[in-house]
Amino acid sequence: MIRGRVGDARDRVRSRLEAAFIEDHSPREVAFSFSLGVFITALPTLGFGVAVFLALAYLFKQLSKIALFASVIVLNPAVKWGVYGTSYWLGRRLLGPIPPEAVGTFTPIAGSHHLLRLWVGNLVLAVVFAVVAYVIALRLVHAFRRREADLESLPIDVGPK
Repeated sequence: MIRGRVGDARDRVRSRLEAAFIEDHSPREVAFSFSLGVFITALPTLGFGVAVFLALAYLFKQLSKIALFASVIVLNPAVKWGVYGTSYWLGRRLLGPIPPEAVGTFTPIAGSHHLLRLWVGNLVLAVVFAVVAYVIALRLVHAFRRREADLESLPIDVGPK
């Protein structure tokens, strides 16, 4: 069941990226658009990520809209919980544990200690995810366009003579 869902998500990402590959954008623009989308999607935007996508798509014509929005499939809501847990863990590793006076209390200061660890860890993960997404997307765009060019160079069979 999980393998099927992962396979379905992978197929959806691939088909959306292939649609982006056909657009009139350079491979770097497509890869950057996808990695920017992954970066924004990885951040805890509480749903404002879509508004950011729309604003970026409107303001910057060199962004591939399809690649930008395809990134949402990679970090969907089911995956984000794992990202948040890992982000908090990473933030605690980088910043240290919560001060003892803030543990077990429900105050704004205690909450800010937790949020800071979540945000720091999440920012680090978002950068890592974006770099990996850029490299993968760039390779996929080049491979797709090479394959398309090879197919176009094949002679057309006009039927029996």
